[in-house]
Formats: sequence, C-alpha cells, structure tokens
Amino acid sequence: MSLDPVRGRGPERGRGHGHGPGSHHDPAPDEPVDPDVDLHQPAQRAETSGAGKWKVLAAVSAGGVIGACGRHGVSLAWPSPWATLAVNVSGCALIGVLMVLVSEHKVVTWALARPFLGVGVLGGYTTFSSYVLDIATLADRQKALMAAGYAAATLAGALGAVWLAATLTRRALGAGAVAR
Repeated sequence: MSLDPVRGRGPERGRGHGHGPGSHHDPAPDEPVDPDVDLHQPAQRAETSGAGKWKVLAAVSAGGVIGACGRHGVSLAWPSPWATLAVNVSGCALIGVLMVLVSEHKVVTWALARPFLGVGVLGGYTTFSSYVLDIATLADRQKALMAAGYAAATLAGALGAVWLAATLTRRALGAGAVAR
C-alpha cells in the first residue's frame, strides 16, 4: 500500500480523489515547475517529484539564504521590533508585485521565479517568528498596549502592502499595455 504524501495514508479508492488508472499525468519537459501546486491533484503533485524537486529545493534554499541575510542585515542596522515590521511590510509589498508579474501578467517567465524569489528570498526575508517574539517581548516588558499596536500594525501593514503593491503593479502594467 502506498501512502498519499498529502494525507499521510493510503489512497481512498472510488471516492473521486483522482487515484487509479489513467489519473496520473507526467508534466511535459517544458512545463514550468511551480511549488504552489494543489497537492491534492496527482497531475500537479508530479510537478515537484523526481528530478524537478531538486531544482525547486535548490532554488528555495539559495533564495532563503539571500532573504535571511537581508533580514539579518536590517536587524543589525536597526535593532528594534519596528525593523521586523518594516521587513514584513516591505517583503509583503514585494510579494504582491512578484505575484502579479509571475502569475497574472506572465512578465517573469523563469520557471523557478516563484520558488527562488517568492518562497526563498521573500520567505527568508519576511519573518513571522520574529514578529511573534517581538510581541511576546513587549508584553513581557509590561508594554501590552504597544504589543497590541505592533501586532495590529504588522497585520494591517502586511495585508495592505500586498494589496497596494499588487494594485499599483496591475495599473502600471495596464497603462503600459495601453501606451503600446
């Protein structure tokens, strides 16, 4: 019995989960590798299996090193919880731009752009763990109001940054299309 890598158990036969004869699809060699796949779909799971998974892992790892070094540099230059807020908000803005360029407008077509830039660089740059640690540190120092404000500002800033950056990128690309 083989294990389903998503659910950690054997395939459920006869329940419409895409398992069984004829449900497997090997991606064509020129199809892009994308780690943001729906792992419940056997055809999409195949994108990150075999030799393709090592390219994705290498891209994520290399990007993660770059992003984490960038975040560390910011924390050395500006040792305060507000540096983490700035990193998370700026990283989320860059994620908004990247997703529009890669997913919607296909301006960036490199197959490993999302794993390297999105998951690796920006995933390593942004940090939820430091955000939570900063909140706990502020709360431990009896600065509950500041901790709550910091938590809310990060959440609102990060979500707002993704939305604003994606919206502005869409507009800029739309204006460029009209000008041509």
